Amino acid sequence: MTSPCPLKITLEQLYANRSQQHLANDPLSFCHRYRDTADQEIAALIAAVFAYGSVKVIKGSLSRIFDIMGDSPAAFVDGFDPKRHKQLCSGFKHRFNNGDDLAALFWAIRLMRQQCGSIEGFYCQFHAADAITVEQGLNGFCAAVLGLDYRPIFGRSGLPQKSSFSFLFPAPAGGSACKRLCMFLRWVVRPADGIDLELWQQVRPAQLIIPVDRHIERIGRMLGLTSRHTPDWRMASEITVALRLFDPQDPVKYDFSLCHLGISEGCNGTRSACCQTCPVAQHCSRA
Repeated sequence: MTSPCPLKITLEQLYANRSQQHLANDPLSFCHRYRDTADQEIAALIAAVFAYGSVKVIKGSLSRIFDIMGDSPAAFVDGFDPKRHKQLCSGFKHRFNNGDDLAALFWAIRLMRQQCGSIEGFYCQFHAADAITVEQGLNGFCAAVLGLDYRPIFGRSGLPQKSSFSFLFPAPAGGSACKRLCMFLRWVVRPADGIDLELWQQVRPAQLIIPVDRHIERIGRMLGLTSRHTPDWRMASEITVALRLFDPQDPVKYDFSLCHLGISEGCNGTRSACCQTCPVAQHCSRA
């Protein structure tokens, strides 16, 4: 009988030791504020698409958004009327995105729910049950979201050229790693393990692609999971293929623990004091 791969053993231990303290330092924590699954699904999409920049800035922006939405994100978006409520978004700014983009996101979620009952229903119009990955589904989903009617927000058919709303919905077809949307899918698809939520039933964990942020990009190379140097869809796919050897049915289960080696534990790709206690140091090219 073949012995388990040493890196797999380490990754399984890392997964088993995932921390609630790390969750508190993650945008996913905002989804755990709610018990209703519709509220969690909406909170997950909003928290994920704005998860760019420093953790401090992300958490500040999300706190403001969820304060606007009140106790039930589902009730808020279902009743969102741009004529009456757009001013609630006035003054919002998160790096590239502004209040109009936030209002457009609220409006998009309302339309998705009106058309298909949920974000999952809207997404799964483009998802094939037998697809190897979520690539096809993401391409269709992003195109459809950007193709919705935003005249109540922008006063014109189609998105204004100056709008940064499309930045929230990049697609694999454009080469993007789609880190934030892959993270959203991880949150809502993976089993409910105290971190992820298992809200969706029509997409399988085996189809997920790892969200490649700067931490996964760096750690993936240091652990030999990728030889690529550009954080794009190809890198995300290559890392996922490597992780699928360790768990074919749930390859991105290791994402949360790996990325928090950087987010919460201080790994920056150079030899430092944190290497002394790093759980993956024995496999790392920099340690």
